[in-house]
Amino acid sequence: MRHLPPSHSRPIRRRILGTLVTALLCAGGLASPAAAGSAPDTVTPKADNGLALTPPMGFNNWNSTHCRADFNEAMVEGIADIFVAKGLKAAGYQYVNLDDCWALPQRNADGKLVPDPVRFPHGIKAVADYVHSKGLKLGIYTSAGTRTCDSTGLPGALGHEVSDAQQFADWGVDYLKYDNCNNQGVDAVKRYTAMRDALAATGRPIVYSICEWGSNKPWEWAGDIGNLWRTTGDISDNWASMLSIIKQNLPLAAAAGPGHWNDPDMLEVGNGGMTDTEYRTHFSMWSVMAAPLLIGTDLRKASDETYNIVTNKEVIAVDQDPLGKQGTVLSSDDGRWVVAKEMKDGSRAVALFNESDSPQRISTTAAAAGLPKAAAYTERDLWQHRTYSTAGTLSATVPAHGTVLLRVAADRKWAMYPPAVDTGISGPLLAEAGKAMRVTTTVTDLGRLPALRVSASLTGPADWTVKAVSGASAPAVPGGKSLRTSWQLTAPPGTPAGAYDLQLASAYRSPAGEHVTSGQPVPVHVVVAPPAGSPYLSDLPEISSTNGWGPVEKDTSNGEDRAGDGKPMTIGGTVYANGLGVHAPSAVEYYTGGACSTVSAQVGVDDETAGKGTVTFEIWADGKKAASTGVLTNDKPAQPLSADVSGARTVRLVVTDGGDGNDSDHADWAGVRLSC
Repeated sequence: MRHLPPSHSRPIRRRILGTLVTALLCAGGLASPAAAGSAPDTVTPKADNGLALTPPMGFNNWNSTHCRADFNEAMVEGIADIFVAKGLKAAGYQYVNLDDCWALPQRNADGKLVPDPVRFPHGIKAVADYVHSKGLKLGIYTSAGTRTCDSTGLPGALGHEVSDAQQFADWGVDYLKYDNCNNQGVDAVKRYTAMRDALAATGRPIVYSICEWGSNKPWEWAGDIGNLWRTTGDISDNWASMLSIIKQNLPLAAAAGPGHWNDPDMLEVGNGGMTDTEYRTHFSMWSVMAAPLLIGTDLRKASDETYNIVTNKEVIAVDQDPLGKQGTVLSSDDGRWVVAKEMKDGSRAVALFNESDSPQRISTTAAAAGLPKAAAYTERDLWQHRTYSTAGTLSATVPAHGTVLLRVAADRKWAMYPPAVDTGISGPLLAEAGKAMRVTTTVTDLGRLPALRVSASLTGPADWTVKAVSGASAPAVPGGKSLRTSWQLTAPPGTPAGAYDLQLASAYRSPAGEHVTSGQPVPVHVVVAPPAGSPYLSDLPEISSTNGWGPVEKDTSNGEDRAGDGKPMTIGGTVYANGLGVHAPSAVEYYTGGACSTVSAQVGVDDETAGKGTVTFEIWADGKKAASTGVLTNDKPAQPLSADVSGARTVRLVVTDGGDGNDSDHADWAGVRLSC
């Protein structure tokens, strides 16, 4: 079950508000285990139960059904059927996991848990038997508290660990997700250790998943207790949430290994809140981070592209590599992330991940990734399913929010493969309708051998003018050199503001005669210069926006769910008629075209958070931070914030979570306006 801190206002989160508030207040009062002497700052984890020697792979129903009526035994057994029919079992997925709401609100007279007879008329054991008959395994859920996290108040296992663990074992359960609600302030290490011991006493192998939201730094102590532990609050199905979780989980690589894994929460792939490019990033980064791969979408309705992503066996092999290393960050400048993962066969998986909103060239080297010196290397593109050779540079122009995932090895047979070529574009990908703009494309040979008969092409929508103003082909491009082409493009007058795709492609032949082509869409934004005067930004079209929960709202607070669900924007009792209501982490970008001098606003945490919320407001101009508030909390009145943006073509309004996770971070850019 997904349990971000409690005051989020989606309907499902309203229902669990009371129990979560209790849980988090209790957790907040705990000393950290290391500080209390429960565990040292660094532990050497041990997979004492011999399970989860690679990260668990499976399905969890919560994102698909929550506690709706369609969560029942027919649905669960149907997921097991889908695992077999759709190739998920063959790809390595094993666990079909139940989340909250499977039980009745009261134990029986003997203190035993009772499956809901409407949802599970034949009981949990019958479901487990069915799942096992498919060669799969069954998971179940409860909480390390007196009640689970659902508002109904279903029985938790605190004080019932031995009895509940034995019931799970008797039913044939193979996996336990153990949540953190209603924990009564009992020390986290004590609560989770009690269930570990109870599971071990049953004699049944049960993978143990600790879901305490990273509240007490479980990566410092849980390696001796569980097989995996949540490192963050709940993921939501949007780019900002996923990005925030990636950034929290990446630094924890030292804690992961066979039998003990950092868990950045379930996969959102296919749930509809992100693009397929973003979902491929999601799957790539979870795999490089050696994270559990627990599908959270409704597999009964999933698209072919969703299945293509979650069954990519070459990417799954990165996640499931038996060496059990989590990838480590080599660089992250300006949102250009390079993450490398050591593999058991000596190769390296290298993720080139583009956090930014426009294409970027991201580069590293085989040596930086940890490979030995060699004449050349092979690189396998795990999404293209093609192998190339490289002299040692690992580089790609990566789409906005995209990831290129490579598997690189020192290989004496490198010359059998065509040289790797990076096809990229640079220039201002912001166009005013009716005005010509220039961009430059490059086709760069990264290999030892020349690329032959090289050509580049760039096309736009049917009514756009796109023409090369320098050479777009070459008989050969030697290793390390580039074909550079300048292009002039014009959007027709009257083209509405918004994103449009150019199609960038290259073609070449390898020295062995192999014909290689590649192409990708490149978004260009048609923008409108702001009017003279002091316009409110809420009246102008944005270039792009990301938001922690729900959409960015104009002239209301953030309601976290759907457009238009916000309330009057209120800070310190003052109501503001104009502005932007966001939820950290958030970024909203606008075109200023070099015509404006300042951005100004009154900023703060909206009163609706009832004492919660910790945020930082920032103004960026052409990619450079121009102003910041520092950390603001709900008890502070609105603060003035302004920045000099003279000459900048774009401004970006950024809100971060203040360093404590995105709990109730409703942030208001009240009265935010330009001076132009």
